[in-house]
Amino acid sequence: MWQKYLNFIRGLSVNRVGKIGVVLTTSSVICFIIFELAQLSGVIQNAYVGLITYMVFPVIFIIGLILIPFGWQMYRKQTGKTTRELLNRQFTEKEIKAREFGSKLYLTIGLFTMLNVVIISVASARMLGFMDQPVFCGTACHGVMEPEWVTFQQSPHARIKCVDCHVGEGVDALISSKLNGLRQMYLAMFNSYNRPVPTPVHQLRPARETCEKCHWPEKFLGSKLKNLVKFAKDEQSTPSYTTLVMKIDAHKDSGKGGIHWHIDPQNEVRYASVNDEREEMIWVEVRQPDGSFKRYENRRLSSASAAAEAVRTMDCVDCHNRATHVYEDPSDAVDNRIRNGLMDRNLPFIKREALAALDNNYPDKATGLQNIQRHLEGFYRKNYPQLSGTQSAAIDQAVETVQAIYRRNIFPQMNVGWNTYPNHIGHRGDKGCFRCHNVNMRDTDGANITNECTACHSILAEDAQHPFRNLLPPDEKDPEHDMQIYLQEEFLQSFLEEAPTPEKSEKP
Repeated sequence: MWQKYLNFIRGLSVNRVGKIGVVLTTSSVICFIIFELAQLSGVIQNAYVGLITYMVFPVIFIIGLILIPFGWQMYRKQTGKTTRELLNRQFTEKEIKAREFGSKLYLTIGLFTMLNVVIISVASARMLGFMDQPVFCGTACHGVMEPEWVTFQQSPHARIKCVDCHVGEGVDALISSKLNGLRQMYLAMFNSYNRPVPTPVHQLRPARETCEKCHWPEKFLGSKLKNLVKFAKDEQSTPSYTTLVMKIDAHKDSGKGGIHWHIDPQNEVRYASVNDEREEMIWVEVRQPDGSFKRYENRRLSSASAAAEAVRTMDCVDCHNRATHVYEDPSDAVDNRIRNGLMDRNLPFIKREALAALDNNYPDKATGLQNIQRHLEGFYRKNYPQLSGTQSAAIDQAVETVQAIYRRNIFPQMNVGWNTYPNHIGHRGDKGCFRCHNVNMRDTDGANITNECTACHSILAEDAQHPFRNLLPPDEKDPEHDMQIYLQEEFLQSFLEEAPTPEKSEKP
């Protein structure tokens, strides 16, 4: 068996080109099988090994197959002999003698052709499967995709495949994504890609095809309590609380809607933005019950800058634009680590000094990490020398935590720094909701889109010392006495609107 195979291989290896083709084909198959078995058995678990196994070896195999007939053709031209004469020279009469189902040589060629088809099919299937994995998307072009890969792994959607949102279903989506991938590969090869990666991603699949496979607008009911803790930059890093009751309904029996009113199937909102960047709105239209659209125009824009290039129907990602690749605000990042106990609040000025260490434009990541350590350790060594000795473990943990914040959010090689990418959810750091909900967006009667705070959330506390400050008995001497009463009444009214009543219970 092996002798027949070796004789066949020698027959194909008529010159140097043919020999190279045989070596490439044979070695790539052997390596593919070895690496595949190693990965299936768990001996090797490395993304770059998968990249070599499913991207490099199949290509080498195909190149080898192409070289074999190419070498044979070169040999035929060099000798000036016919194919039949060359076959007689390379193979025995017994191997090329015609039979009922073909000669042994042609049967062997047919068998190897079928085997090659099987190998290519298996390798292609495994390659496509590997290319659908997040590890491929994040590590194949490590320098380019490092920011997205790092933030993806720590996001609420870390168990969702990239292709589920960025590609979607269907042959058209697959072909489009592969063509786009070729363009990106070209940009990466010639180091001509954008730094940072531009947003928004205009070719992202529609949210109703992706997000709504898991998130149902019809199931967005009631309200959700959200508690935020902020720490001051004083010596004690004093906490303050903001407590909100988020009205997440898409639709209410009263006719009102909460935050997800915008994507209720009964409603339709469309808009045009300056340069199609979804930052500055030119106009917003809302479909009315009779099917017409009511338009609100941005009175602040001049007619020259208000030329609409594209009209977009609002969906999930217009607010949840960083649902997966979430970059943190530095102050929020430090607050969250202190709240979770990763940084000891008993360290004097820990919030202030952590921010000071982070808020620098370091030239590269290594320099940034070194300077963070130098800043924090130096501050406590200089100003609290005794504490620097007794609380060294807490200081070391604080250094590691601040460095982790830096690693997670800052990527100098891609020009990604603090607040490089705006986050449209809410309105704490960026415009967010106020892109549309502002006094400049007015209809023909001069009425603006509501920017009333309580339209989206009841406010139980705002930067207060008590997390439910507005539910406490009002103090008449408090200058915010009237506002506290108003917010109390608004919360109770909203609560009663959601409470079950006999009329609601009788509905099928």
